[in-house]
Amino acid sequence: MKEIVPASILFAVSIFLFFMSVRSFMEKGFLFNNAYIYASKQEREKMNKKPHYRQSAIVFLLLGLIFLLNTIAVLLKVNWIFYIVVVVVIITLIYAIVSSIIIDKNNKQ
Repeated sequence: MKEIVPASILFAVSIFLFFMSVRSFMEKGFLFNNAYIYASKQEREKMNKKPHYRQSAIVFLLLGLIFLLNTIAVLLKVNWIFYIVVVVVIITLIYAIVSSIIIDKNNKQ
């Protein structure tokens, strides 16, 4: 019974991340992306935001999946889900790095 509170918190975070992912896929709201946040106002105005929104949406989606898997692991007390979470974390990190390099490379052309 004591797993309900942490599972509820994890589930709420996953729902929020899925919501942020959908908003980013729709290209609505603030763009949570380092390239956009650290850009000057002039750069922001001429920046192609579409690839940055897509990158943020996919990262939010993968983070939501991580929190959802952790919720399931807490509720069901299944430890092997931890290995799936680790794989998804690694995939998320690799995607974030590779997609940033690709976006930067495409912007320089």
